[in-house]
Amino acid sequence: MAYFEHEGCSLHYEEYGQGEPLVLLHGLGSSCLDWEMQVPTLAHHYRVILMDFRGHGRSDKPRERYSIASFSADLLALLEQLQTGPVHLVGLSMGGMIGFQFAVDHPEWLRSLCIVNSAPEVKRRSRSDWIWWAKRWALARVLSLETIGKGLAERLFPKPQQADLRRKMAERWAKNDKRAYLASFDAIVGWGVAERLGQIRCPTLVISADQDYTPVQLKERYVALIPQARLAVIEDSRHATPLDQPHVFNQTLLQFLAASTTSQGSLSPC
Repeated sequence: MAYFEHEGCSLHYEEYGQGEPLVLLHGLGSSCLDWEMQVPTLAHHYRVILMDFRGHGRSDKPRERYSIASFSADLLALLEQLQTGPVHLVGLSMGGMIGFQFAVDHPEWLRSLCIVNSAPEVKRRSRSDWIWWAKRWALARVLSLETIGKGLAERLFPKPQQADLRRKMAERWAKNDKRAYLASFDAIVGWGVAERLGQIRCPTLVISADQDYTPVQLKERYVALIPQARLAVIEDSRHATPLDQPHVFNQTLLQFLAASTTSQGSLSPC
């Protein structure tokens, strides 16, 4: 296990393999373990870097307001610490939001960008949006993490043969720090960089599960705003695609990374 300090916070990270740097960003309430089914395959081809964002996993959980911008700043600090130069960046769910933020703020640090089951904003624009988020906000505060984790696990992995994944997800979720989880949840609501998507110039892949929380049509709309982006839909998958369809996900990502490397030649910064 390795750690680095940024703004008084000790942050956990891991490295595997050699080659071009490939950074994997986890989702809300999760950790580096989001990528347990990717690391062995990807590390054969790339220098794989993972980190636990503040409030998550083995990283510190400071008593402060969190923001997507502060998570992005933690990522930049890690890349500077490791002297990686431009990286391939993959983000799942909240990690995808951080990826979007990082892409518009620090384009010179990206070789390519892959967004998985995520969105470039979480805005409450209609009455139904406000009601939906109000319910989620209230439930997140009233329910125990054990209850939330069990409910999420059943929704993400409903098949009989996914019993081990359900159990694993529920156990991991129960280990979250409730205050840090709520602070991270609050960081998402109201955030957005959708108006800046045209600034993303590096090769971009958006991966969507066919049964994700948000419809494929939403991804189609924002993919059209990114100059070098394309969409890949993975069937028979829900929000945790890297875990419920690891083989298809790994092959989709590797093909994209290989094509990005070929198209950019020497891979100068985007």
